[in-house]
Amino acid sequence: MARQYLTSEAYKKFQKELLFLKTVKRQEVKTNLQIAKSYGDLSENAAYSMAKKAQIETETRIRQLEELLKTAKIIRHFNNEGIVKLGAKITIVNTRYPSKERVFSIVGSLEAQPAEGKVSNESPLGRAFIGHCKGEEVLVNTPKGAVKYRILDIS
Repeated sequence: MARQYLTSEAYKKFQKELLFLKTVKRQEVKTNLQIAKSYGDLSENAAYSMAKKAQIETETRIRQLEELLKTAKIIRHFNNEGIVKLGAKITIVNTRYPSKERVFSIVGSLEAQPAEGKVSNESPLGRAFIGHCKGEEVLVNTPKGAVKYRILDIS
């Protein structure tokens, strides 16, 4: 798994999910398997097949989360240099439409929620701004063509 970057909030969210899966969900799956086994012939037992599938999905997710939490890098954003970095919150404006300011946070790919203003550091928008300073104009290549933005603020 490639290195993932997470805010401390996302890290805690994944820890909580892992705990739920290991305690509550595992027990639920185990119970469902036992019930399904009691129905008899496993080769033609749809309930058993579904319970087995749920077990595989649960165990796979547990392994994914364990690996993620073991290797993830927590974003600790202290922006005293005035440079856009992972974890930065930036205010930008399209130079063609200067009255429409937009605010984004640059986050890791697992946290990206563009509709909520969380842009992945791996996205064209996120990649374009990293390393730039307040006041700079940045050209962003988008599917609809290149767009020039000015960085108004970094926090």
